[in-house]
Amino acid sequence: MKKKLMASLLALTMVLGMTACGDSKASASNGTNAESDVEYIKEKGTLIVGITDFAPMDYKDDNGDWIGFDADMAKKVAESLGVEVEFVEIDWDNKILELENKSIDVVWNGMTLTSEVTSAMECTNPYLNNAQVVVVPAADAGKYQSAEDVKSLSFAVESGSAGEQAATDNGFEFTSVTSQADAVMEVAAGTSGACIIDLLMAGAMVGEGTSYADLTHTVELTTEEYGIGCRKGSDLAAYINDQLKAFYADGSMQEIAKTYGVQDALVEQK
Repeated sequence: MKKKLMASLLALTMVLGMTACGDSKASASNGTNAESDVEYIKEKGTLIVGITDFAPMDYKDDNGDWIGFDADMAKKVAESLGVEVEFVEIDWDNKILELENKSIDVVWNGMTLTSEVTSAMECTNPYLNNAQVVVVPAADAGKYQSAEDVKSLSFAVESGSAGEQAATDNGFEFTSVTSQADAVMEVAAGTSGACIIDLLMAGAMVGEGTSYADLTHTVELTTEEYGIGCRKGSDLAAYINDQLKAFYADGSMQEIAKTYGVQDALVEQK
């Protein structure tokens, strides 16, 4: 009798154990009991940051090292975590998939907080203000002072970007390219009449004193805010928020912003 009772108890324990295991796997898959991304990053010793070549946010210096406002801020967050930082160039269209596959830990690249982004990612609070602007040859700038004025132009836009959305919303004819830098090159080459890029990028990339002195930006099509994207449900977004507050309070965030000329766009971190 005792043997039968022990066997029954053992069988029940195994069933309960298997059920608990199944429940744990299910929770992990549906995100209700997801592991801490902060601890995951600390354990592997690297914060992998998804970026594109986008001055003044993320771009390479003469030594081939990544610099820029976002790059420098990401380095500070990695330092606070006690890990190394690694920058990985991504296809902007695939940023959400890259996060979900854990190819990267965070998208930190002047990312506009669109409804698509905020519904698919765990995003930080805004940290910079921005706008989508039209870039045209400087010689023609006087002709293009409103969205109606530029409707006849052919545009180049970065695929999956806020600029592409602005072109769609305004009913513009456009060609999608890999990056905002490529969109500017299309205008410089004369293959597109205009492009739509971020105001902060336009300030660093076109006009007097830049590589594209014969281009300028005119019409502002949108106003928007930048945020940092993490995996949906990730605790990393809250961690970054806390760090940005600390960096703003000690003045280091403002100093980095001045280095890259984006101090006027900085959002106060309360």
